[in-house]
Amino acid sequence: MATANMKKLNLAAMAYDRDEILNALQRTGATEVKLQKEDEFSVPLVVNCEDLRVYLLRAEAALEQLGTDVSGYEADRKIKGGALKDGFEISYTEFNSALGLKETADGVIEKVETLHAEKSKKSSALSKLKKTLASAEILKDVEIPLDEICDTVNARARLGTAPLALAGELEKRLSEKELWDFKEMARDEENVLFGIVFHRTAADEGLLQEFGFVRSPFAGDTRTGIKIYEDLLAEQGALTSALNEADEALYALKPEIRDLKIYCDRLAFELEKAELAEKMRATEVTFLLEAYVPEEAVEIVKDAIESASGAVYYEFNEPADDEMPPTLYKNNKIVSNFETITNMYSPVNSREFDPNGVLSFFYSLFLGFIMGDIGYGVLMVLGGGLIYFLKRKDDGGLKRMAAVFGIGGFFAIFWGVLFGSMFGLEVIAPLMPDAKDDTWSVMGISIPAVLIIAMELGIVHLMAGYVCKAIQHMRRGHFWDGIFEGLVWAVFSIGVGVAVAGFVEQAKMPLLTYIGGGMAGASLLAAMLTAGRKEKFFGKITKGFGAAYGIINYVSDVLSYARLYGLMLSGAVIAEIIAEYTVIGNATTVGFLVSGNPLLIILGIFIFVVGHVFNLAIGLLGAYIHDARLQYVEFFGRFYEGEGELFAPLGSNHKYIKLQSSADIKRIK
Repeated sequence: MATANMKKLNLAAMAYDRDEILNALQRTGATEVKLQKEDEFSVPLVVNCEDLRVYLLRAEAALEQLGTDVSGYEADRKIKGGALKDGFEISYTEFNSALGLKETADGVIEKVETLHAEKSKKSSALSKLKKTLASAEILKDVEIPLDEICDTVNARARLGTAPLALAGELEKRLSEKELWDFKEMARDEENVLFGIVFHRTAADEGLLQEFGFVRSPFAGDTRTGIKIYEDLLAEQGALTSALNEADEALYALKPEIRDLKIYCDRLAFELEKAELAEKMRATEVTFLLEAYVPEEAVEIVKDAIESASGAVYYEFNEPADDEMPPTLYKNNKIVSNFETITNMYSPVNSREFDPNGVLSFFYSLFLGFIMGDIGYGVLMVLGGGLIYFLKRKDDGGLKRMAAVFGIGGFFAIFWGVLFGSMFGLEVIAPLMPDAKDDTWSVMGISIPAVLIIAMELGIVHLMAGYVCKAIQHMRRGHFWDGIFEGLVWAVFSIGVGVAVAGFVEQAKMPLLTYIGGGMAGASLLAAMLTAGRKEKFFGKITKGFGAAYGIINYVSDVLSYARLYGLMLSGAVIAEIIAEYTVIGNATTVGFLVSGNPLLIILGIFIFVVGHVFNLAIGLLGAYIHDARLQYVEFFGRFYEGEGELFAPLGSNHKYIKLQSSADIKRIK
């Protein structure tokens, strides 16, 4: 439950060694370059990185196009394998030598761009051709050259189509007109092709438009309808063949994808180094650098610097009080999975107490309480564990969230044993009250027993928050602040919890009311008397009353934990309903699974599986959100500062590859 202690590296070296030193620092995986303060003895280090940025964008665009085209080619031809996935490991030596791939990469990039441009052009032409071919399909049985249907000195000719639904009426109207003649030349499912002639003195184009007549785009063509259609088919075949050839040429570049990905990430590192110039300073012949280094990695970074240059000066110091170093968590493998939950709110700042250890316990405890079922807990453990181990090389959020649910599953089993529940069935004698039916009497008022238990859990959670506050103050050397602002309120919480237990008539321990009340009262009085210890006269009084007034907020926070009971109850009721219909039955029906009727058994299996999967999914969604809310508001509200920035070592951000950790980096981790 701590973050790494950071040292500040100050370095001055010859300008010509800058690239070599940055490469060495990147290899350590333990150096984050920071913005250097201005001074009168140095100037900003200026490096033009625009050309490199444009080149990288071009290379990544070509890589994305190649990956998309290769994947599409494989999908169309049902080829198994696919393009190389991201996240494959390479050695630092291979990564460092990747700039030597430039000539090959440039050739691949140019070829991909050419082929992709050719594909785009031919795809556009093919799309237009298909529309033309669709309009020419009606001509495929026309055996005369279309230019034979043409105007003469005294007559006008029209070749075109009319909708099939209106063709009969059009023929009727044309038959009634003098100096007009027509011939149906072809038809399909939607249109009829007409050849129409009329004397120039009897021209009436409006009649044709009235019946949706559209002139053929092929009118006047010297070819027959059959020839036009065959030529278009041949053109379509040629374009399709050209596209296939382009796809095959792109697919032939598939072996280059791996090297191109390595090259792109290496270029990205070169760009990162160039952009770091904005954070550095320089003199006429040297460059100056400041960086943060975890204390455990100081010796490794020293060795890296000295191996990169003999003309270098460096020193490690403690960061100044007004500096906020980046945050590097130092948690075990279990607790580290819960860092994602904290980071969604705000990363811990490096100068405060890391609460992830405490949060991991309470988050899992509450998650298990909400699910509260042995069966659901087993599914959470199996499902979360399966995802976790299948993604063993993935450090992303899904892997960690799977671990959170898997760990929560053990707590769900624990609570399930206490409630005696497995998929809504009472499989063992419960040690806890029934969430739906059992009530406890508090000062004559009947309250659901599990609701009281949920709020008692909340009081313990708040107490832990105050203990964390005390630890935070004491770590900073503020001992009395830790006592009066943390531990006093922690004792108050203990007193409240004990008093609530004493008020429960079924507990038959009224003495707890007086013990808890005395603890709460004494600690509240101590908090009121010490709240204004740093203030002047009137401030001491107002601060004291402010502490007493804060009890209202405290009660409100305790009531927030009723959501644990509500979520747990809803899931338990749904599970019981599913169990009733499928296994237990009721006064009027027999459970489907034990009915002996094959159809009812099949229906029962379906209801049992689908119902519990739905209940588990909805329960986990609600538990994930509301459990996090209790951590963020009630728990963090007691002490948490946040606003930290996670440690981001130089050259650690890769899109496509993953560098194999050296022995030194593994030792740091």
